[in-house]
Amino acid sequence: MKKLAVLFASLAVSGAVLAQAKAPEPDYTLSYNVGATTDYRYRGISQTRLKPALQGGVDFAHKNGFYLGAWGSSIKWIKDGGGDANVELDVYGGYKFPAGPVGMDVGVLTYNYPSNKLNPSANTQELYVAGSMGPATLKYSHAVSNLFGFANSKNSYYVDLSATFDLGGGFSLAPHVGYQKVKNNNAFSYTDYSLTLGYDFGNGVSASLALVDTDVNTYVGPNGKNLGKTGAVLGVKYSF
Repeated sequence: MKKLAVLFASLAVSGAVLAQAKAPEPDYTLSYNVGATTDYRYRGISQTRLKPALQGGVDFAHKNGFYLGAWGSSIKWIKDGGGDANVELDVYGGYKFPAGPVGMDVGVLTYNYPSNKLNPSANTQELYVAGSMGPATLKYSHAVSNLFGFANSKNSYYVDLSATFDLGGGFSLAPHVGYQKVKNNNAFSYTDYSLTLGYDFGNGVSASLALVDTDVNTYVGPNGKNLGKTGAVLGVKYSF
């Protein structure tokens, strides 16, 4: 009886250890997201004439560090500029790897505006490199094409510093500052700032409230409003 009791106890302990063991890491993950925002601000500039936008994306990530993704949003600025596109579609891919204490990320991002009909085309290709340490990330993006329809703007660049702080209870705070250099067009080069409060509701649902600002007033919509003015942006997203 004692031997039988010892056997049952051993089995119970083994079962508890197995239950606590982590499942093996999958070779890859495939995730999706859909959302809405009161204003689609990109690098501080409204892409939707200060109006709401619908957005969504898909991401593939392999455990070796390689990833691919696509993301889209409704927009208005192409038509405001005389073109004919209502949608932005971004396609990107890259590789993440550790370099000592720094998490590195290198890749390519293409911004596509189907049938935009602008000359030069609004379609843009950028290479980027980013390094993260703790909560902070420094990123440099370099345009290898004209930048968003600006003539002779190849080799424009954007550099930004951001961080994400976990406040506990599902809340996070993310400060950001960036500088957009438009090659051969200083009037449209500028600095942007934002401070974003995020909240994770769980089950893939999150929300954010951002205060956004720039130091430029040359980006103007057809209604005469400054598309880079100070504004509050509310967003919601569901990831699955």
